Amino acid sequence: MATTTALQSKRSDFWYGPLLTLDVLAGLAMVVAVWAGLLFAKDATNLAGNEQVAQRIFYFHMGCNITATLGFLISVIGSIGYLVRRTLVWDRIAQAGVEVGTLFGFGIMTTGAIWAKPAWNTYWTWDPRLTTATITILIYLAYMLFRNGMDNRHTRARFASIYALFAFISVPFTYYSARIFRSIHPIVFDGANAEARGGDVVGNVGASMGQTLLITIGCFTILFLALFFHRWRQLSLESRIEDLREELYQ
Repeated sequence: MATTTALQSKRSDFWYGPLLTLDVLAGLAMVVAVWAGLLFAKDATNLAGNEQVAQRIFYFHMGCNITATLGFLISVIGSIGYLVRRTLVWDRIAQAGVEVGTLFGFGIMTTGAIWAKPAWNTYWTWDPRLTTATITILIYLAYMLFRNGMDNRHTRARFASIYALFAFISVPFTYYSARIFRSIHPIVFDGANAEARGGDVVGNVGASMGQTLLITIGCFTILFLALFFHRWRQLSLESRIEDLREELYQ
């Protein structure tokens, strides 16, 4: 009886089918990303040994970079939407964007550290790019902590929306930090600061590099969408419970 009820509940849930499909696609996408990064991409011709092997994590590092930025950009859209419309659905979009974006932000730091050890002979250095990236993640962690300290949903949403708009300033600053300051971090896309190219530690892998980047970024985007919509749906269900609780105690 309980199993039948559960099945009926799933069938009546509009999001069950699309999210299940997205989950399957995300799982397949990660398999494709691993294949592309480890097997499809050619070896970096100007690297050898451990550096040549570690260079392959670059594709996953960039996948995390793009999806983290996407999450923070969605938080800006959701924040503006709330401040204009004053409806909590936009706040939930912003919150989901921040949380999933921050998750991929930790992916950036982890993959970057694995890459840095053979390339720079250290897992961490107070390079401008690494420092600003860490500050960005801490800013968004503070966003989540401050949200938890407010009970009124609209007060919380208003504060979070304003905070998220200012927090996003750290994202382009992080991107341009290696171009503005002397940095050992490589610039993947063309930049004017010749001292900030990081000794070309990305490596020269020819045409397969761009192809692999497109594949892995696409795969990570699918994973991002799966996590984002799951979190957004969870927040919507939590909001519905809060609505029922408020009606009950009125």
